[in-house]
Amino acid sequence: MDSKIIINDLNLHYGAFQALKNIGMDIKKNEITALIGPSGCGKSTFLKTLNRMNDLEENVKIEGSILLDGIDIYHEMDSILLRQKIGMVFQQPNPFPKSIYDNVAYGPRILGIKKKRELDKIVETSLKQAVIWEEVKDRLHKSALSLSGGQQQRICIARTLAVNPDVILMDEPTSALDPISTSKIEDLAVELKKNYTIVIVTHNMQQATRISDKTVFFLLGETIESGETHEIFSRPKDKRTEDYITGRFG
Repeated sequence: MDSKIIINDLNLHYGAFQALKNIGMDIKKNEITALIGPSGCGKSTFLKTLNRMNDLEENVKIEGSILLDGIDIYHEMDSILLRQKIGMVFQQPNPFPKSIYDNVAYGPRILGIKKKRELDKIVETSLKQAVIWEEVKDRLHKSALSLSGGQQQRICIARTLAVNPDVILMDEPTSALDPISTSKIEDLAVELKKNYTIVIVTHNMQQATRISDKTVFFLLGETIESGETHEIFSRPKDKRTEDYITGRFG
């Protein structure tokens, strides 16, 4: 199976503090890669390097290379194009204070799509892909903020899908949600990997085992171990990985 993203010797400094150390990994197409590890170990920082969200912060220095389909995202790709190709879903649902329709149509409009019929189709398709169409189709022009947290998160996923990305980054997308909403987002992620490559940061070990193909264990800015999820959880090679997944620390 082809690699979608290849990371080589990635180092990231915030001023004098080194947050990521010599990260190297391949992220495969049409798989879910879970990033696990204790708080503050670099998972979310690493996730943000994949669509250059760290560019927006001061005093950040990044070395190494990240290739998306063989193209260096830091030196050969415009950041706006990159964020169209690599979408992001955050920990807290963050719909815009607009209607459900306008949330999902936002990205396509920025890309220059203006025809109502075309936008209608994109909005419907994206909401169906995010498995929320049936719940909202009769109130598309109501505020997205009127929805429950789980519904808001699926609207944010639909908004990400509307610009037709290749990769979806999810930063603890269910940590603010109840168990039923969490289950819906997990089922959705498994369905979406047929067409997208997904990288998810999670603190929930059960979630990683339920939905991911590959798991990477981060500790203090380094990747300690990575491999097939069932292998990592049933036969970890590193004692630190075993201690973390069995709950001895973290």
